[in-house]
Amino acid sequence: MSGATTPDPRMTSARRPPSRGMALSWSDPWFRNIVWQVLIIGGIAAMIWFMVSNTMNNLEVRRIATGFGFLGRVAGIPIGEHMVDYDPAIHSYGRAMVIGVLNTLKVSVVGIVLSTILGTMIGIARLSKNWLLSRLAAIYVEVIRDIPVLLQLFFWYAILQAMPAPRQAANPVPGVFFSNRGIKLPLLEWQDAHSWTLAAIILGWIGTASWARMAKRRQEATGIRPAVWPAGLALMVAFPLLVWAALGAPFTLEMPVLRGFNFQGGLTLSPEYGALTIGLVIYTASYTAEIVRSGILAVPQGQWEAAGALGLHPVSVMRLIVLPQALRVIIPPMTSTYLSLAKNSSLAVAIGYQDVVSIAGTILNQTGQAVEGIALIMAVYLTISLSISLFMNWYNARIALVER
Repeated sequence: MSGATTPDPRMTSARRPPSRGMALSWSDPWFRNIVWQVLIIGGIAAMIWFMVSNTMNNLEVRRIATGFGFLGRVAGIPIGEHMVDYDPAIHSYGRAMVIGVLNTLKVSVVGIVLSTILGTMIGIARLSKNWLLSRLAAIYVEVIRDIPVLLQLFFWYAILQAMPAPRQAANPVPGVFFSNRGIKLPLLEWQDAHSWTLAAIILGWIGTASWARMAKRRQEATGIRPAVWPAGLALMVAFPLLVWAALGAPFTLEMPVLRGFNFQGGLTLSPEYGALTIGLVIYTASYTAEIVRSGILAVPQGQWEAAGALGLHPVSVMRLIVLPQALRVIIPPMTSTYLSLAKNSSLAVAIGYQDVVSIAGTILNQTGQAVEGIALIMAVYLTISLSISLFMNWYNARIALVER
């Protein structure tokens, strides 16, 4: 056939293993590739072995204990902010590390959610036809991005520390107090009924997602899409409320009360946590805004014109047409932004927030387990980063265009 092409042997020889009876020689690209790969892997393995053996030998010469057995010893480290029960006179270094990881996750998860919302709003504002709004958004992006994040953390920490003392705390609504000790909020007294209600919400979300997928398949088959919101309302709102009511509908709030020179009870958001979260959210949102703006600009102008010809409102055009297409451009760089926020949370040690770096550093100083302490910190951040990357890659693949 005239259209047939013969593969170039030079392009395929490097990928094709030699047939039986063929002698291996250095002139064979396939053989050279195998040899170089074996040499490189062997060199890397030898380097790792040398570093590990040299480290272990130096630790042995200096009579420094190795291993992670220290995690079972009593910590004795005071931790002011913890999401699980903790007593420094009873609990171990391992539990202290868990608290540090939870504190890091509390900053990272909240920061990612809030920076995404704020950054999206600012990115859209930069494209607004309102001259003042677009200029203000541009000033925000240019100013915040040019100030080091550590200086911003110091700024917000100083602002929160300058708030009035507990006795003069601002009380905008009952049960809410603002002072230099942090923000005090009412705290729900958790009971078994709340755990079952939370489980019902999760099951309702799973059921709603399944119904939405079924509705999409039916739309592709028949052109008619069943409504999803009635099922979502029933499964995610009505069903949990019925479970909660059936278990007695408990709802008791622990209100903060001023006793002496400080508040007792309720939920406390410390100045350290507030400064870290606010600083990271405002800083990261400036990068998120530019990513969102570039993603929106990547959508062809014809999409806007076609939607306008159909009479759609600009808000509907943005929500239903532009943003879904822009996500395919936005998601990859947003992954790096989320990773940066999670890693920047390690700056918490500069303002006294006890995250995993701060607690691990204290453990390191008390036990002398420097190698193990650094290894734990690296393992925590590696796990967080890989989890974020896996989730974002899954979501990116889910929204990608598929050729049929």
